[in-house]
Amino acid sequence: MVDVSSKASTERMAVAQARVCMRPETLEKIQKGKIAKGDVLAVAQVAGVMGAKRTPDLIPMCHPLLITSVNIDFKEDSQPDLSGHCTIGIQATVKTTGPTGVEMEAMTAVSVAALTIYDMCKAVDKGMSFGEIFLISKSGGKSGAYTRSDGDCLSRTTNGDDT
Repeated sequence: MVDVSSKASTERMAVAQARVCMRPETLEKIQKGKIAKGDVLAVAQVAGVMGAKRTPDLIPMCHPLLITSVNIDFKEDSQPDLSGHCTIGIQATVKTTGPTGVEMEAMTAVSVAALTIYDMCKAVDKGMSFGEIFLISKSGGKSGAYTRSDGDCLSRTTNGDDT
């Protein structure tokens, strides 16, 4: 691990995203509460928070951090894309005050939330996929602020139209 003992504690925040693609029927079942394992997005939200908190157990060189806040948001897009799939966008915002950032915690949060959606829905749609996992922004620390410039899936376009 990198030695962060000489770094000043600052407020730090990171925002990451992921996208889960599925058949329209699968999204409809999620929205209507018809998935046998329960409320998919509620469970995925808890899983995302747990994933952020457990990041140093999963990623070998991550420091254990005192996370002060984790927020998981979902955006359902029931308009099929060109391949006929609907999506659920996942966004995690993680905060801490400390000597190192929370980028990996935010990325782990959205990854675990996406895996949870797959796990809960695989009985009805084994063909689901997820990806587009990336850092949207981060703030704090010596390197300062970063904001991704090419957009995110929570404001994606369908069929070439902005929606």
